[in-house]
Amino acid sequence: MTRPILEARGLVKRYGRVTALNHCDFDLMPGEILAVIGDNGAGKSTLIKALSGAIRPDGGEILLDGEPIAFETPNDARRAGIETVYQTLAMSPALSIADNMFMGRELKMPGILGSVFGKLDRRRMEDFAREKLAELGLMTIQNINQAVETLSGGQRQGVAVARAAAFGSKVVILDEPTAALGVKESRRVLELIQEVRSRGIPIILISHNMPHVFEVADRIHVHRLGRRLCVIDPRDCTMSDAVAYMTGAREPEPLAA
Repeated sequence: MTRPILEARGLVKRYGRVTALNHCDFDLMPGEILAVIGDNGAGKSTLIKALSGAIRPDGGEILLDGEPIAFETPNDARRAGIETVYQTLAMSPALSIADNMFMGRELKMPGILGSVFGKLDRRRMEDFAREKLAELGLMTIQNINQAVETLSGGQRQGVAVARAAAFGSKVVILDEPTAALGVKESRRVLELIQEVRSRGIPIILISHNMPHVFEVADRIHVHRLGRRLCVIDPRDCTMSDAVAYMTGAREPEPLAA
């Protein structure tokens, strides 16, 4: 069998008396889109934060390519090849597209200009950003130096996805990527997700939008009460089944987990 590229075993996270993760398991297979669904308060965000280094679990282990790994910060996860696009996008509206693509990992000029004076290599950053946007078909954005605040919601989401795809060599995590978008912009983001997957990068998609989940996901991780309830195949289940599982209206069959 194919080994998961990213997995978690028995994750526990408590906030005082509240148990956000209750011995939670997780598996992401190479090259797949795995949707994570669950009711509000089910622990989805805590799971994703643990996988992306934003929080440290109190128990359990995370494995990347079969090797145990512990993230102290999100930068540790980024260095390991795990990129996350949060619902808030984590972008600076006043900065340019190229500056946002390289935020926190700016390229410096070679030689003394970069090492001593810290001068940025803007030409190289702009060329790289333009190349990555073009790879995902986002060159409707013609000026790579325009401020992000001048872009539409769909274009901003596209820049965030392109940034994650450019630097996420192992895994890309997308948190509610279509939540605040219209129909046309949501369609473009779904196309972007499939284009990123076609490049061999597995994707974790957190979403409440069931039609979008069933359209693009290869498998669906149902999260309930701080742990994985089951993993379902969208080809074998209906949206009503998925909603029933995540709300507790129905229990999955033993073979579904």
